[in-house]
Amino acid sequence: MMMTMEYHNPVLLKETVDGLNIKPDGIYVDVTFGGGGHSKEILSRLGPNGKLFGFDQDEDAIANALPDDRFTLISENFRYIKRFLRFYGVKQVDGILADLGVSSHQFDVPERGFSTRFDAGLDMRMSKKNDLDAYKVINEYDDANLKRVFYDYGELKNAPLLSRTIIEARERRAISTTDDLKMVLGKYLPEKVKNKVLAQIYQAIRIEVNQEMDVLKEFLEQSLEVLKPEGRLSVISYHSLEDRLVKRFMKNGMFEGEPERDFFGNFSVPFNLVGKLIVPSDAEIKINNRARSAKLRIAEKK
Repeated sequence: MMMTMEYHNPVLLKETVDGLNIKPDGIYVDVTFGGGGHSKEILSRLGPNGKLFGFDQDEDAIANALPDDRFTLISENFRYIKRFLRFYGVKQVDGILADLGVSSHQFDVPERGFSTRFDAGLDMRMSKKNDLDAYKVINEYDDANLKRVFYDYGELKNAPLLSRTIIEARERRAISTTDDLKMVLGKYLPEKVKNKVLAQIYQAIRIEVNQEMDVLKEFLEQSLEVLKPEGRLSVISYHSLEDRLVKRFMKNGMFEGEPERDFFGNFSVPFNLVGKLIVPSDAEIKINNRARSAKLRIAEKK
C-alpha cells in the first residue's frame, strides 16, 4: 500500500533542482518530500559531504524515506522549518525546494477525501494529527466562516449561496461524506462546469483544513532567515492564491505593502529573482496531468 511507486512523477523535476544551483558539499531542504522524487535528484548531485533534509507531515510519505546517510526525513509540517533544522544543529542552508499542493498519491487514496472522483468521509487532512477536518468545516462552521472559506480560498462568487445551502441541509442531517456534499450542492453543479466548480469547492475546504495559506507565509518568512546569502529558493505552486504569495514574497520580501527605500531611493529587497516564471512543457503535461497548473519561481537571497 505505502510504496514509493504509488507517488507519481515529480513535476518540473530537472528545472526545480537546477534552480537550486547545487553545490556538492551544500546543505539543502526538500520541504515537500512526498514520494522522494525531487530529493533523489538532489542527492544525485550532492557529494559525500553534502546534506539533505526532507520534511513531510503525511504519515504515508514516511514509508519512502531514502536509505542514504546524507538524508534526514523530518515528519513535521514545513511551517516549522527553522525550529527543526535548529534541532539538527543547522542554522543556515544553501537551498530550499517546495512543491506545494496535494500529492497525486493523496488524491488517489479514496479515504483521504481529497478527490472529487471518490466517495469518502469528509477528511482532507494532510496530517492525521490535525484536529480540524473537512467534516468540522462543513458541519460546524457558521455562515460567516463558510462564506469566507469559499470566497477567499475557492474564489467562488456564489459563496453566500453555497454557505446558506449547506447550513440548511445540515439542520436536517449531518453532511458526512463527499457524496453527501455533492448532493447538497447539486443545483450549483451544472454538468458543463461540474468538475471545475467541485475542484474549487474542494480546494477551498482543503486549504482551510490544512491552514495552507498561513503555513506558506510562515515557511516563506522563515526561508529568508534559514537561507545563506546566495542561497536559492525554488517553489512550485498550483493555484493563483499560492502563486501570488510566492511571487510577491520573492519580489518584495513581504506579502502586502511596499518595501522601504534605501538612502539612494532604491527598494531594499532580500531576493534577486532567477530567470523568468517556468511552466511545464506540453509533453510533460501529457505524461503528468498534475503538472498542467504548475508554476515554478526561483529566487536567490542577496
